[in-house]
Amino acid sequence: MSTLEIIVEDLKALPTPKLEEAADYIHRLREASRTERLAAIERSAGILTEAEGAELERIISEGCEKVDARDW
Repeated sequence: MSTLEIIVEDLKALPTPKLEEAADYIHRLREASRTERLAAIERSAGILTEAEGAELERIISEGCEKVDARDW
């Protein structure tokens, strides 16, 4: 049984007030995770110089846009 399945089974056994507490906790976890991801994006946004950004864009367009069917 997967972790998710075990959690769902545990939740099914909870009385309604505890189930509501669990739901609130899960929502807070999701929001915290979202906040952490946004903070990581904000910390890394703008760290490249214009030249570095242009070079990265060139490398991606030249090397990542092509599919070689022989590599599959």
